[in-house]
Amino acid sequence: MNRQRVAELVRELLIEIGEDPDREGLLKTPVRVADSLQFLTAGYRKSMRREINGAVFETHTNNMIIARDIEVYSLCEHHLLPFFGRCHIGYIARDKVLGVSKLARIADVYARRLQIQERMTEQIAREVMQSVDAEGVGVVMECRHLCMMMRGVEKQNSVMTTSTVLGSFHNEPATRAEFMNLCLRGA
Repeated sequence: MNRQRVAELVRELLIEIGEDPDREGLLKTPVRVADSLQFLTAGYRKSMRREINGAVFETHTNNMIIARDIEVYSLCEHHLLPFFGRCHIGYIARDKVLGVSKLARIADVYARRLQIQERMTEQIAREVMQSVDAEGVGVVMECRHLCMMMRGVEKQNSVMTTSTVLGSFHNEPATRAEFMNLCLRGA
């Protein structure tokens, strides 16, 4: 990302909305916004291989593994407004497991892009499935969208829930039910 060019564009935007980018409170805003966008879109510049960093381990069990309440922060691709919430990831290993922090890293890589929640839910599930050749994967996301809360319909208490289930989580109702019960217990 060309940080200087983004800062220039933000300055132009401030002028277009009727602000004075030379007033004291806005002098550093273009650079701050450029830095913020660089951080919030870092997922475009990250390598999933580097994020996982070899933290795939052999196992002789095929238990259900769940990481709940992974916080996610993303930008809606339609309005460039934030959405945020919780991500629950579960999978059944065949003979490999991921280091637990890698589940959060996978979620972050996809969250740090312009997104829609539906696509991000599926991307996370597919990445986990592929990373360890899991028997099955389930991902549930519960997010609040500022584009819905502070503009448009202005529904401040709305929460959007999405889920993606793959492999045995899709094909076996009992497996899916166990995952949903465990990941949403206490939600």
